[in-house]
Amino acid sequence: MTALELEQSTDPGGPATDRGVIRRHPTLAAALACLVSFAAFWIAQRLAHVTMIDLMVYRAEGDTVRAGGSLYDMVATSARLPNTYPPFAALLFTPLTLLGVPEMRTLATAGNLLLLVAVVHLSLRLAGRPRHLPRPAATLAVSALLVWCEPVWTTLRYGQINLLLAALVLWDLTRKDTNRLAGVGIGIAAGIKLTPALFAVALALAGVIRAAQLLRSGAGARAAWNPWLRQAAVATATFLATAVLSALALPRDAHRFWTEIVFAADRVGEVEITANQSLRGALARLLHTHDPGASWIVLAGLTAVLGLALAAGSLLRGERAWAAAACAATALLVSPISWSHHWVWCVPVLILCGSEALHRTGAAARRWWTAAIALGLLFGSFALWWVPHRWNHHQELHQNGVQMLLSGVYPIAGLAVLALAGARLWRSGGRTRRRGGAGPAEAADGV
Repeated sequence: MTALELEQSTDPGGPATDRGVIRRHPTLAAALACLVSFAAFWIAQRLAHVTMIDLMVYRAEGDTVRAGGSLYDMVATSARLPNTYPPFAALLFTPLTLLGVPEMRTLATAGNLLLLVAVVHLSLRLAGRPRHLPRPAATLAVSALLVWCEPVWTTLRYGQINLLLAALVLWDLTRKDTNRLAGVGIGIAAGIKLTPALFAVALALAGVIRAAQLLRSGAGARAAWNPWLRQAAVATATFLATAVLSALALPRDAHRFWTEIVFAADRVGEVEITANQSLRGALARLLHTHDPGASWIVLAGLTAVLGLALAAGSLLRGERAWAAAACAATALLVSPISWSHHWVWCVPVLILCGSEALHRTGAAARRWWTAAIALGLLFGSFALWWVPHRWNHHQELHQNGVQMLLSGVYPIAGLAVLALAGARLWRSGGRTRRRGGAGPAEAADGV
């Protein structure tokens, strides 16, 4: 910027104002806003004396691997937290033992902030960034805002890996059809934590439907092998590779995990506590019971069928971003335990709703802005913590109606995402029918 431009930008009466500088240098303005927001976030976390307790558990897992101990007998921190992840995750956590605790916490916070920027970037790429903003500016501006969502705050508070898992999955979903390694990210994410495997199931389901369509149209078996099937196969092979690697490195722990721990849904804590934002947790609070039993199994099964159908249908209609949102919401809803910090998928969901609003005008834009703002308030309000929630006091079993609503905001948001995905799919299907049906090339544009 020249001296004249600087003088004009700081002179209220001049032809250029600060707003003009922002218009001319959106990336610089967004970078400054992001830096200020992240710095304030970092300071707020330190003032809150965050424990990063889950990061300490990860470190203990790495220590146990190096010492040759039993991963699933160890407990860590004063809360005596057990290990619940597959043994492959513990192998990845061993480098944490090479750092001092203060350095590890600092690096984890900085790394998670960078991962948030990566998730926002990939989400904008998946949903379609605003055309009037360069991608770096949009990424940094949105990151500055969404860092304050409760799931992001809690992820950094505990030193969790949720943003890493989301980035791996989104990295896969934004790759080109021709990329033969697409699926590796989903496979690695599933090897660290099982729930991302649902994305491979959705891809396989869409691929099977697409293959059946092609075979019915007279195409050969070679043509029926489509990108979705290939990506699901790569994800599955990668996941199996993580299991084999951990079985070779930690045979005793791998055997115990796959024969015992994987079925111990209550190992991680009480089902009814407020932090559990799955359907099972919401149902336990609603029924005032520690174990909702068969009612949860039925509800989770129906939700899984609906969510996978919406994800596969969205892929077949070329709505890849909505497929990702539907699949993520489904995984979080049907998982036995979905802690509030697991809902970092609110970041791509909010970006998707905002993108839908920006691509429309009039009443349609207003409806999408309403949806985006409503979901943003749910995820940014910390409303689930407004109810009594002392650990091991079972206060959640005695909630009234208002408290149940507040402690169930994320399952409500997840169901709302499925409803939006369904409405979006229905409208795109109606447009296709009015055009006379989607051709093979059009239907294949989804991935």
